[in-house]
Amino acid sequence: MKLCNLLNNNTEQLGVYDDGYVINIAEALQEYPDENIPLTLDKYMNSNGSLLKVLSNYVKELAKQADKPYVYKEQSVRFGPSVSRPEKIICIGLNYQKHADETGASFPEVPILFSKFNNTLTGHKHDIKIPEVTDKLDYEVELALIIGETAKNVSEDEALNYVFGYTPSNDLSARDLQMRTPQWLLGKTCDDFTPIGPYLTTAEEIKNPQNLRIQTLVNNEIRQDSNTSDMIFTCAQIISYVSQHMTLTPGDVILTGTPEGVVLGEPKEKQNYLQDGDFVTINIESLGTLNNKFISKSRSRKE
Repeated sequence: MKLCNLLNNNTEQLGVYDDGYVINIAEALQEYPDENIPLTLDKYMNSNGSLLKVLSNYVKELAKQADKPYVYKEQSVRFGPSVSRPEKIICIGLNYQKHADETGASFPEVPILFSKFNNTLTGHKHDIKIPEVTDKLDYEVELALIIGETAKNVSEDEALNYVFGYTPSNDLSARDLQMRTPQWLLGKTCDDFTPIGPYLTTAEEIKNPQNLRIQTLVNNEIRQDSNTSDMIFTCAQIISYVSQHMTLTPGDVILTGTPEGVVLGEPKEKQNYLQDGDFVTINIESLGTLNNKFISKSRSRKE
């Protein structure tokens, strides 16, 4: 299933993608009540998969004519971030071989971990204001893992069983802030620096997360074009490693690293960082497309 958070009058409502349309579950329940259907995505993450089966059966039974009030075209809905209240956002640095090569870094011996916060989360088609404090805003397409069960000291063989789903994300990075100190935190945690979505694709639909095409386009020009097979540490290895050090809980987000093609990896004379009006498209095979427009803070004040 492909799930999403819909924004309706600044209120989150659960949505389900179905054959080119998005079904608003809260509105569907008004016409076809079912007390077994929770209204929030969080409830499904905490159900060990049992509620997903209930939701799937409910959606199958719905009348899906386009004139139904709970059925929307994708273009007409406003998406929130596909996960909006994680306890933790954990990121993995330098996790693609060719990305490490382009930045001149040696391959890490263990996963490099850093964190982001909920203030960075935003959704599909949301405009992102470029902070005035940076002149070097970079994009990073990343496969995001969403944890679905409490995970502590899990093995690599079992690790993927703890994944609720996968979603596209963009680990935006202000390179001048990131490199100001040995800690990367400042350059990663400005507001709206983690657009994520539009959909959370549940784990059973993705048989092998280590074989997905992953792309970034800026103004329709391909900048990153790789495959998750180039990861240094696999999704299973990352989950197992992190769980040895901290307990992962349902809803936690893990960004698994970015491939080659970032602006930072270009020679200085060719580095074109994101500017006012740039349109960034994130594509991950089988998961969907995430779009965001970037605007300067000065322009947003005038508007």
